[in-house]
Amino acid sequence: MGLVANIRRDVRFARGLFRLLKRIKPIELDSDVLLCDDFEEAVDKFADNIAVEDERRSLTYRELDNMANRFGHWAKGRGLRRNDTIALMMTNRVEYLAAWLGFSKVGISTALINTNLTGEGLAHCLAISGAFQVVADEDCWRQVEDARALVPHNLMLWVMGLTEADESSERRGLDKPVRGGSSVRPTRSAREGLTNRDTALFIYTSGTTGLPKAARIPHSRARTYMRAFAGATRSTPTDRIYDCLPLYHSTGGLVGVGAALLNGGRLIIRKKFSATNFWPDVKASGATMFVYIGELCRYLTAAPHNEDETKHKLKLAFGNGLRSDVWPEFQSRFKIPEILEFYGSTEGNVSLFNFDGKQGAIGRVPSYLKKQINIRLVQFDVDTEQPIRGPDGLCRLARVGEVGEAIGEIGNDIRHDFSGYADKAASQKKILTDVFKKGDRWFRTGDLMKQDSEGYFYFVDRMGDTFRWKGENVSTSEVEQVLMTAPGVETAIVYGVPVPGQDGKAGMAALVVDGKFDAKTFSDHVESKLPGYAQPVFVRLMKAVETTGTFKFRKADLVADGFDPEKAGAATLYVRGGKSGYQKLTPAAREAILNGEGRI
Repeated sequence: MGLVANIRRDVRFARGLFRLLKRIKPIELDSDVLLCDDFEEAVDKFADNIAVEDERRSLTYRELDNMANRFGHWAKGRGLRRNDTIALMMTNRVEYLAAWLGFSKVGISTALINTNLTGEGLAHCLAISGAFQVVADEDCWRQVEDARALVPHNLMLWVMGLTEADESSERRGLDKPVRGGSSVRPTRSAREGLTNRDTALFIYTSGTTGLPKAARIPHSRARTYMRAFAGATRSTPTDRIYDCLPLYHSTGGLVGVGAALLNGGRLIIRKKFSATNFWPDVKASGATMFVYIGELCRYLTAAPHNEDETKHKLKLAFGNGLRSDVWPEFQSRFKIPEILEFYGSTEGNVSLFNFDGKQGAIGRVPSYLKKQINIRLVQFDVDTEQPIRGPDGLCRLARVGEVGEAIGEIGNDIRHDFSGYADKAASQKKILTDVFKKGDRWFRTGDLMKQDSEGYFYFVDRMGDTFRWKGENVSTSEVEQVLMTAPGVETAIVYGVPVPGQDGKAGMAALVVDGKFDAKTFSDHVESKLPGYAQPVFVRLMKAVETTGTFKFRKADLVADGFDPEKAGAATLYVRGGKSGYQKLTPAAREAILNGEGRI
């Protein structure tokens, strides 16, 4: 890269970073200016602008604020107090945003529940939230009802769109109570004593092991997410931001929301992503920006040509997880002028931004900013899944081009704060001590990366037993626990296997069964116990499972074999599909999957 090009790149990076830092600088951990105050400030500036629209209607900033106020007064009227929690399980709709914004106005935190969850997984998330009140809609309330018996405390369920016939003593309609509430803003005294250190939201993450963990999102972190992207995207009151990502995740629910609502723009939300309808909808809505996850971009590039795919007004796509092999075609085919890729974890204190638009990179830290940006890569032992320490007991920095684990120093300010999980023990597992000096504390991202000589970071893989599929993190131990309760299953080992042309890894289960494998019974069990993205795509039947000297399963060997019958040897392989739910994986079927012709 020439000198002039280098200067231009550095100027672009510096401008992007300046815009971001300018927006988050006012946030102080001990301040009583909270997330809802940022929203109310935007309402006062842009009252008559359209704030949000879904498939059914649109609301101005004033109307959205009025609705949020009604939700807040309703919650306060139920006797909930500051720092209590309400669980929210709704599909994407305007009421979703109004609900948690309203609850924050009276000091109540909201647990954002994944709408794909059912049964034990859903019950676990409801239980650890500590919520005794659940707000749902007509699409989700039955899942809550089915899981209610598995929650160790009583739940009161409130439903938007509930019919009178479905009401009971423990399940009531919410439309009338909210509509009947006051639209006047709750007084600031309702949240008196709260600071940015207090919890605004719980957002669930699978982490590396076990059932989902509730990441505690204090007002400081929620404000940082929203303000950062309000600055980084350069959005204005004339922008329309298209968001078809789940609002229960931080990318769709904070990143996309902040870029629109804090700058007076219009947030266009949709219930779900559709590759077929995406471009016609983007064109019809007049969207100027959209927020993505990498899988969404891959689905679009894999879809057939659509006559509207270049007839849009988009000037920017922003998000995370855009693969280096998808990026060039995605940007050129759909004629998207600018892409802003970022890296960040829901609960962590490490973030990166690719302001330069370098394809494949998740961000950059120029050499002159190394000390200011809160990320380091440390040498990592894949077998022990621990950082490598030298003779002095301290960690070693990864060299240029060497894969290491990303970590962020923990401190008492916005850049270094680690808010952790609802479970303190889970939080402690993410903290690394005595890293570069005795007594220091660093957050472990669990992500393996490498950095080149120009300062660009590249994502390599996720350590541990979690893999990503269909835009969701899948915990292998959680799936294993479910599969072990399936009829006839004696042993279950779950892992992710790469599939050509697919983002993330497809779930595969190696099973030892008692007698003959009943594909239909197994499939019925999987469907009833696991959300779609966590259901194994492949099954490998084995007579026995080899273990190490410490009785751990040799999962690495199974991963290496993948779904290749030749490597599997005598084991029988199945793939999801067919009348029985799983069918034998024939050479023709495998070839179709490898060529991208077979659906999985």
